[in-house]
Amino acid sequence: MSNLKLEHLRTFLAVARFKSVSRAAEALHLTQPAATSRIKALEDSIGTALFDRSAAGMHLTKRGDMLLHYAEQFQHLTELVEEHVVDAVGVDRFMRLGVSETIAQSWLPDFVGVLHKKYPQLKIEISVDISVNLRDQLLGREIDLAILLGPISDYTVDNVILPDVELAWFRAPGGAPGDPVDLSAVPIATYARNTRPYRELRAALFERFGPDVTMFPSSSLSSCFRMVEAGLGVGALPLSLGAPLEREGKLVRFDPGWTPEPLRFSASYLGEPRSHLIETAAKMAEAVAQDEV
Repeated sequence: MSNLKLEHLRTFLAVARFKSVSRAAEALHLTQPAATSRIKALEDSIGTALFDRSAAGMHLTKRGDMLLHYAEQFQHLTELVEEHVVDAVGVDRFMRLGVSETIAQSWLPDFVGVLHKKYPQLKIEISVDISVNLRDQLLGREIDLAILLGPISDYTVDNVILPDVELAWFRAPGGAPGDPVDLSAVPIATYARNTRPYRELRAALFERFGPDVTMFPSSSLSSCFRMVEAGLGVGALPLSLGAPLEREGKLVRFDPGWTPEPLRFSASYLGEPRSHLIETAAKMAEAVAQDEV
């Protein structure tokens, strides 16, 4: 038997978890032929088949199941070495990062900056989506770290709770500063329909004004702010994003007597397999978010 290679074991673990060579290849940033070649090389090295291949997917053989236990131990050992021995400058890895638009519009650039400062060779792939999709992507192992409306209530997920994001009511300039705004009579720009902020705002408006309130949900916060700035409606939107526009005179804050609850975000990742890199990134996200408060 020739020496086992770490990249072959990592590919084996990915295929075992996904039960698919193509999904494992995507997660590892490999081509499918490259992933297949690694599995074949590992099987040739050990001298036995590790997977039963069928239309239903890749399933471990008895020998493959035995190897899985040792491969997980080996991966855990490599994580400990990376955590305690390897200089962060030498960490050459991929990280798939999923973020909600609220974060993308605020402190994401700062977060990526501190990540690159600590891990200069780290390659980061970023996707921006609504939180419900990010949750599914994390549980499906399509991303490594999700910064989303959380926490995620799943025993497989570890959550680092981030500072709350305060909301405030904004309208376009014009009129007397103290003029009241009738929320039952103006369109309200808000988060996309299938999000928690939309549901909570809709429930609060229904309780106060009944079913006739007009809401304009959008998956783009930038569009919401542009709509308010143009005088086409008002919005309960993140204070951190609206405050600069307020200082520029493009928006005016107002108080209708109540404000929706702050948004709670988390940096969430799968607890197994443990990754020191992802754990560290989640804590760095917390530190960057704290600086923004």
